[in-house]
Amino acid sequence: MNASTPKPLRATELDAWLKSSAQLTLVDVREQHELSVAPFPYPVEHLPLSDAEQWMGMLETRLPKTVPVVVLCHAGVRSWNFGCWLLEREPDREVWNLEGGIDAWSVQVDSSVPRY
Repeated sequence: MNASTPKPLRATELDAWLKSSAQLTLVDVREQHELSVAPFPYPVEHLPLSDAEQWMGMLETRLPKTVPVVVLCHAGVRSWNFGCWLLEREPDREVWNLEGGIDAWSVQVDSSVPRY
């Protein structure tokens, strides 16, 4: 792993991190219909990849550089790609990718989050 790829984060590790009241920014890159089916149970910055033109110019105000960013999607692939893109733009940022995405969260942490 190098500095241009996000660090892997398991669902159970993210759960512990969130419960410790740590400062972090959660970024959900899924589409709106996916959030409607299975919303993440914590506040997220919703940056759907299909709407990149709409949020790209506001990225610096929506993602503070002083806290780690944890990116998630359905299975962890789109979020990993977004994390790589973010690190290309801002190599000093701390970026984590939720391995297995919201699906892993549902299986490993919170079964009340629907699987799809």
